[in-house]
This record gives sequence, structure tokens and C-alpha cells, in this order.
Amino acid sequence: MSKGKLIVFEGIDGCGKTTQAKKLLAHFQAKGVQATLYREPGATQVGEEIRNILLAKKDFQGGLGAHAEFLLFAAARAELVRLILKPQLEQGTTVILDRFALSSIVYQGFARGVDIEFIKMVNHTVTAGTHPDKIFLLDIDPKIGMSRFEGSSDRIEQKGLDFFEKVRQGYLKVANSGSCVISLIDGASGIEEVFEQVLSNLP
Repeated sequence: MSKGKLIVFEGIDGCGKTTQAKKLLAHFQAKGVQATLYREPGATQVGEEIRNILLAKKDFQGGLGAHAEFLLFAAARAELVRLILKPQLEQGTTVILDRFALSSIVYQGFARGVDIEFIKMVNHTVTAGTHPDKIFLLDIDPKIGMSRFEGSSDRIEQKGLDFFEKVRQGYLKVANSGSCVISLIDGASGIEEVFEQVLSNLP
């Protein structure tokens, strides 16, 4: 049995990645391809509990430090890999993820100042050799992205324009590093136009 593919959608909040991930799952299911979709953080019982902490609408007394934030994401990621990704990929299932390790490099690294080499080291450990076959990075102006979640924002979405500008620039820096795994897509295009680009760049 051949190993399944791991396809990840990345981008700033409000870029449309969740919509595209759901469309891709429906596409695979219609084609008879065994596929699943998960969000990060989340998917496992531990992951969902951590998600509740990380994305609480109200910040904590004293805030949540950047390193603590990253390590919580990493803990959720470790459980996702152990309990879901490795078993399903080994069974030949195509797994679609709404965020993965790159999000930490950009959000906690580029935007919050955690040492990127430290993040890469921890990510390397918790992902245990599980790497995306394709990353679809949906790029969008943060002003547009923020307008899409206005009124329903969680703790991270409340960070403000300057924060999301840093996130976007971090994503673009990674995308321009020459990785053949990343497909950069204009997230401001229409939903169907974006999806056409996704389909044309599947691994």
C-alpha cells in the first residue's frame, strides 16, 4: 500500500484557507479518494483542549508569552502526528490540514520573536519525519483578511494590523526561499479561481 499524501493550507487569518481545505476534501470524496481533513491546533482530545486555551476570546492575566504559546502549539502538533497523521498516512489516506508546522515559524517566530531555529528544532522533533507533500499558501492583504473575521475574532485574530503584516511578510519570506513544496496563491481571487489553482498544483 502506498503512503498517503499530506496537503497543508497556510496563510494569515481570513485568507480563505479553511474554505479551500473543505472544497478539496469534497473534491477528493467525489473522486472516491480516501481523504480526511483536520485543523491545527485540534483534532485530538488534547489538541482541542489546547485550542481552547490558545484561541480564547479573552487574553489571560499577564497575557500568554510567545514561548508558552509556541510550546502549546507544539504539544497539540505532537499529538496530532502521533494519533492521526502517522497512522492515516501509513494506511494510504490523503490528509488535508488547516495549518501545520509552518504556522509556528511565522506566527511565533517572525511575528512574535521566538528564535526560528528553536522552533524548527522542536517542530522537527514533534513532527517525527512527517512532512507536507504540498503546502498551499494563500496570500492576502491583512486588511482584507481582518475584514473577514471582524466581530468574531479569537485571541490571535485580535492582534491587530501590524501583527498580521509581520505574519504575511514571514510567509512570503518562506515562500520565496525556493521550496518546491510551497505553492503561493493569490487569496484575494475568487473562491473558484483559487480552487482551480489548488487543483492544478496537487502533488
